[in-house]
Amino acid sequence: MSTPRHTIAQLCAAVTAALPVLLAAPAAVAAPQAPPPSTAIGGERLGLPGVQVDPSADAPALPTDLTGQSWIVSDATSGDVLASYNPHLGLPPASTLKILFADTVLPKFDRNAVHRVADEEIQNIGAGSSLVGIKENLDYRVEDLWRGVFLSSGNDAVHVLSHMNGGIQPTVNEMQARADALQARDTKVVSPDGYDMDGQLSSAYDLSLFARSGLRNPDFRMYCATKEAMFPGAVDRNTGQRGSFGIANTDRLLGKYPGLIGVKNGTTTNAGSTFVGAAERGGRTLLVTVMHPASYQRVYDETAELLDWGFAAAGKVRPVGRLVDEKQAGGEEPTGQAGGTAGAPAPPPHPASDRPAADAAGDDGFGPGGWTAVLVGVVVAAGAAVALRRRAVARAGRTWR
Repeated sequence: MSTPRHTIAQLCAAVTAALPVLLAAPAAVAAPQAPPPSTAIGGERLGLPGVQVDPSADAPALPTDLTGQSWIVSDATSGDVLASYNPHLGLPPASTLKILFADTVLPKFDRNAVHRVADEEIQNIGAGSSLVGIKENLDYRVEDLWRGVFLSSGNDAVHVLSHMNGGIQPTVNEMQARADALQARDTKVVSPDGYDMDGQLSSAYDLSLFARSGLRNPDFRMYCATKEAMFPGAVDRNTGQRGSFGIANTDRLLGKYPGLIGVKNGTTTNAGSTFVGAAERGGRTLLVTVMHPASYQRVYDETAELLDWGFAAAGKVRPVGRLVDEKQAGGEEPTGQAGGTAGAPAPPPHPASDRPAADAAGDDGFGPGGWTAVLVGVVVAAGAAVALRRRAVARAGRTWR
């Protein structure tokens, strides 16, 4: 059977003329696509830049003099985020990373246990580190070491406890695993004490997750709320008696801000000032994290201002996100928790994959094989055009039906 060339041309022209109709069809039946998945842990708005708050008409205004590069106000009990500013911005955490260290290691040792410090346990501590004053070849109770961590932000105490826990690197690995379990995906742990290290980052959101988890431990809560304590000193060579000296919590709000539970402050050259504060008032516990404000003192002032605002705004603002819960056993995320990588855009929907068409071999005389080739070619061309339309529609936010 042979087919005249003019017939082939007419068929091709007819199909070509029909292509605009085929391409227009999806738009006519398109329906609005469901909102894309959240781009940040805790809710889509927490991944957006700038201030996020959803107040009612009678809600108080946020403070206007805030200089922190990142901050967040949340309810420690419900996890509701009342307001935020770039909460997933990755920044050096300084000693506030000790919150994660404590949440990871504190449950492992009896606070009344005694440990004799070996010389190597207090070596290789970063230059300029804050120290509580631990000496080698002396015994320390675990609770003394933790006071050294929380009150004096002692990197020497962190190193001793890390060695008790199997070493510096194993402790770093455990902290990273703990951060992952808490869904703190902005956090990269390099040192257990928060000392400035290349690549070490966290965020206001993640630090709030660590604090919320830590505060569930009564010992953690006790240590971070302790304002002053006595710390074991050296042995007097003349009397053989061991002395002690006083240490004070470096948290400048503790004992000054009404209802402050504490948590942790931190300052380094690279990180600037960072603070995580928790306060309780009227049966409500709020968490505020402020990172990298304009000056050292501002971190406390801005935390106090945000706590004041949070207590005044409670019940008058709608949550803009939430602090997610720890992953369930088996690595599953709790139902209803937002997933995804903080700050990363959600991947676009994948268009339906086109089935590959087999190559159609035809002859110059348009015999039976050539006829089949032309029809296949025309259909493939039409299908490719429709597929292109599908992609364009998907990019425009419509669903192909």
